[in-house]
This record gives sequence, C-alpha cells and structure tokens, in this order.
Amino acid sequence: MASMFSRLFGGAANPQPGWIAAADLAPHLTGDNAPLVLDVRGVGEFMGPLGHIEGARNIPLDQLAGETAALVAHDGPIVCVCHTDRRSAAAAAHLRAAGATDVTVLRGGMLAWRSEGR
Repeated sequence: MASMFSRLFGGAANPQPGWIAAADLAPHLTGDNAPLVLDVRGVGEFMGPLGHIEGARNIPLDQLAGETAALVAHDGPIVCVCHTDRRSAAAAAHLRAAGATDVTVLRGGMLAWRSEGR
C-alpha cells in the first residue's frame, strides 16, 4: 500500500504531494496497510462540529516542524487533512521537502469528507 499512493499520486521523483478524493481514501482506512491520517487543524477544530476521521492523528500545522522527523520516518503512506485542503497541502509539501515520499492531501478536506456523508 505504501507504494500504491506513490504510484497514484507521485513518488520521490515528484516533490509535489498528490491529491486523493474522500471516496478513494475511505476504502483504504482499514486493514494492516491503512495510511496515517494526519489532521493539521487546531485541536478545537479537530474536536469540533466537523469532527475528524476515525484514527486520525492531530498535529496542528503550527506544531508540525517539531514532529517532522518522526513523520518522515513513518513506514507507510500519510494523508494530510484539514478543513478544506490549504493547510494540509502546506503540511504535505513540507513533509515531501523533508523527505517523505508517500504523502497525499485529502481534496476538499473535512468539508468534502462530511459532504459525502462520512
């Protein structure tokens, strides 16, 4: 699975993170090869009305630098999420620049996730 996201959305040769739609992400959230869902919203947003994707790890964007090394060392795909997709795109670009090779952004963020009834 780790290489699946790289093949679909660009690997190490492509410094830009890829994008994934909610419908495409949902089936991959269970099982042994599930991606790390990294929610970069603030804690209030993460726990707020839109909620969060089950199992997501919350690291607000302004705290990401302190967690970068551990995230780059993560063995598997990472999907970045925020309210829409602006902060998550910035987080994904930061992780790619730091050496992460399998990073994607949830297109439309939690708004898209919830609009699809998830």
